[in-house]
Amino acid sequence: MATKRFAFVIETERCIDCKACMVSCSVENNVPVGHHRNWVHQIGIKGTFPDVGMSFEPGQCMHCENPPCERVCPVGATYRRDDGLVMVDQDVCIGCKYCIEACPYDARYFNEETGVTDKCTACVHRVYQGEEPACVATCIGGARHFGDINDPNSEVAKLLATNDYYRVYEAAGTEPGVYYIYKGGRKA
Repeated sequence: MATKRFAFVIETERCIDCKACMVSCSVENNVPVGHHRNWVHQIGIKGTFPDVGMSFEPGQCMHCENPPCERVCPVGATYRRDDGLVMVDQDVCIGCKYCIEACPYDARYFNEETGVTDKCTACVHRVYQGEEPACVATCIGGARHFGDINDPNSEVAKLLATNDYYRVYEAAGTEPGVYYIYKGGRKA
């Protein structure tokens, strides 16, 4: 059997821009005020007047299969785990910020308090205790999903098998591990 490969699947139509994902992530991971490990972008208007609404695209580190942040790290602090998660060893990071510049998704920030780079970890400390990442657990609209895409019985594998999806900025060759389902047909 294949090893675990964690991924996020996001149903953009279900996102209501409540930002519960951002708040829960910041609290769970002690993110300094003014920074975030995840976000919600407005991607457009949907519908026809008078039945109109907004479309949103939540995101975070894309946990790429081919992460440019890893390639530019001069000390090996950024690395990709066997389960697909891209991490920063904060004990090794020297704070050079090369990885911040290399990320095409703007998913990293420099933590002035610690002097190192920080980013989404998919709440791996929760995942290996059988819990969902904080952003998934608190998503009011049920837009965010997380799991092992190599397990055909997982929710994320089933969503990808039964829906069209896209990945953001695939042209960069990063092979992002965040998949977006949008029934309106948006392509990145």
